[in-house]
Amino acid sequence: MFKIELGKIAKDKITGFKGIVMGRAEYLTGCKKYAIQPQKLNKDNKPSDWEWFDEMNMEEVAGRGIKKEPSVGGPMRFSPPKS
Repeated sequence: MFKIELGKIAKDKITGFKGIVMGRAEYLTGCKKYAIQPQKLNKDNKPSDWEWFDEMNMEEVAGRGIKKEPSVGGPMRFSPPKS
């Protein structure tokens, strides 16, 4: 079981890297990791790449995440929360 849900905002306690939880992985060794995508665009005005962090160093941050919407016959689609 993971401690932070997909779509929530999380922060790495060591580096301060913060963003949306876009993916999670659990390994046979018991290690759990989170793929975090920053909410800000990079210097080229494009979305930044995801970075992976260990669960033990992650904390959920209050704020608006994104709502996970299931799709039929394909990958999950994400949409920002409605105001």
